[in-house]
Amino acid sequence: MVLQINHVTKRFGTFTAVNNLSLTIPEKEMFGFLGANGAGKTTTFRMILGLLDPSEGRITWNGKELNYSTSHLVGYLPEERGLYPKLKVRDQIIYLARLKGMSKREALKELRWWLERFKVPEYENKRVEELSKGNQQKIQFIAAVIHKPKLLILDEPFSGLDPVNVELLKEAVLSLKESGTTIVFSSHQMHHVEEMCEHLCILHKGKPVVHGSLKEIKRAFGKKNLIIHADFSLDALKQFPGVVKVKNTTEGMELQIEGEHVAQRILSEIAGKGFIRKFALEEPSLNDIFIEKVGDSYE
Repeated sequence: MVLQINHVTKRFGTFTAVNNLSLTIPEKEMFGFLGANGAGKTTTFRMILGLLDPSEGRITWNGKELNYSTSHLVGYLPEERGLYPKLKVRDQIIYLARLKGMSKREALKELRWWLERFKVPEYENKRVEELSKGNQQKIQFIAAVIHKPKLLILDEPFSGLDPVNVELLKEAVLSLKESGTTIVFSSHQMHHVEEMCEHLCILHKGKPVVHGSLKEIKRAFGKKNLIIHADFSLDALKQFPGVVKVKNTTEGMELQIEGEHVAQRILSEIAGKGFIRKFALEEPSLNDIFIEKVGDSYE
C-alpha cells in the first residue's frame, strides 16, 4: 500500500503550482510535507484526493489510480475547515460517514468513542457554531478519520490549537499511525514534523528542494549548532573560523558551525577564560535547514 507520486506537474493557465514532483510515501508511516505558503502543498493534496487532475504524471495508491472509487480509503483534514455551522455535531458526522459508506449505527458508535477520547462527550448534540475554534477542529478531525481510512492527509492539523489540544490531537494521530494508517501531514511548525515524521519533503515553488529521511537530511546538512553559556564575554567568537551564524541569548551564545571539529577548537580557545556553565553540540534543527533551503521567501 504505497502512495506513489510520479513526475507530477500541475499548471493553472501559465502558472505552474507543482513542478515535476516525484515522491514515494511508504505504508504505515508518517510523512512530513513542508513549504512556505504557495509552495504547492495543498494542490498536491487535492491531486492525491482526486479533486484535481495532474497536468502531467500519475498518482497511484498500491498501483491503482486514486479517484471516487477509492475515496473511502482516504481521510482528509483540509486547512480551510469545512463543517456546516448550523448542523449538530452528531448529524454532521453521520452525514459525512455515510458518504464514506458507513452505516448510521457504526458512525454513531465511532463518533461517541472519539468524543470520549477527546474528553468532550457533551458535544454530540451541540451545533458546530456553538463550539470554540479548537473544538471545531476536533470535530473536523473526527470527520476525517471516522471511516478508518488507510491513508490520512492532514493539512495544518495543529494550527489555532492551544498546547493542551495540540497534545490530544498529536496522541490521536500517533495512535492511528501505530494502528497502520499511512499519514501525510503538512505544518508550518517545524518541531511537530521533527517530533513525528521519519521522512519528509520540503517543497519550494512547486519543486522538492529537500527529500528523504530526517536523519539523513540532518547528516547531509553538515552544520551543527553549538550552545555556550559562560560568565565572560563570548564576542570574540563571532569572527572565529568555521562559525557561520551567531545569535546572542540571555545566557550566552548560540552558534551555527561548519562541523564538530570547530567545536573542539572553540573549546580550546575559551577554556581557562572563566566559568563555562554549558557547552553543548546539537544537531541542526529542521528550522535551520528549512531557512537555508527556502530562504527569505518563508513567511
